[in-house]
Amino acid sequence: MSSAMIPYLHTAQYYETDRMGIVHHSNFIRWMEEARMDFLRQQGIRYSDLEASGLISPIFEIRCRYRRMVRFEDTVAIVVRVEKYTGVKLVLSYTMTNEESGEVCAEGESTSCFVDPEGKPLSLKKEYHGLHILFENLI
Repeated sequence: MSSAMIPYLHTAQYYETDRMGIVHHSNFIRWMEEARMDFLRQQGIRYSDLEASGLISPIFEIRCRYRRMVRFEDTVAIVVRVEKYTGVKLVLSYTMTNEESGEVCAEGESTSCFVDPEGKPLSLKKEYHGLHILFENLI
């Protein structure tokens, strides 16, 4: 497990573009979720393993600020950082950069919580202590 994040790379696909030839804004949210799963994998956590253990981490708030257009075949590097962790909530930030130009295309933030399969909130500190320590160390 490492706190040094390798950026998640996504190459814009043609189907992600709109009539103006740029990537539709809704795709940036999908890319953030892809990067979140990749971030967890880089920390040694497979989301499918979390679910199998009875832990679900739904996103309940997300925002994205668009800075530059992304076009078909542009590669976007997404860096994910832990901004805040309370034991029940996890706030991640996302910086999306055009790999070729180095320009920031978008910045975002997601807030997720931890719940059991019935939707009851869980405290990682009490019920998943190893995961709790990992997220605390990433701040």
